[in-house]
Amino acid sequence: MTERFAILSGSTFEERIGYARAVVDGDRVHVSGTTGYDYTTMTISDDVVEQAEQCLRNIGAALTEAGCSFADVVRVRYMLPDREDFEPCWPILRRHFGEVRPAATMLVCGLADPRMRIEIEVDARRPRAQDHAGPNA
Repeated sequence: MTERFAILSGSTFEERIGYARAVVDGDRVHVSGTTGYDYTTMTISDDVVEQAEQCLRNIGAALTEAGCSFADVVRVRYMLPDREDFEPCWPILRRHFGEVRPAATMLVCGLADPRMRIEIEVDARRPRAQDHAGPNA
């Protein structure tokens, strides 16, 4: 039977809406669209780059709890209300994904709260023990 479990971040939105920050389904990890909220303080910066950094901290925590890292990301989706906000985020995005090179999509769309300037969603594949043991394992 395939292992399946939810990862919760503590966001009040998870309880109110009925979703999980991430779902692990076997070796697949699906991280929900993640905004720049700092869930410990339930605050969000006005700056899009700071929001992107917080998105990635939130995603990184979920990936770690799932037993993987940014190196295991195979797909990323960026959603922004204003296309002009995307380019300022490129350096932080490159720092996390530049070597990984996941499949990526950027969408211009409305987000749930007008303070939200970027939302990021990723899919990853959890490494198996033999993936790290080398070719002769």
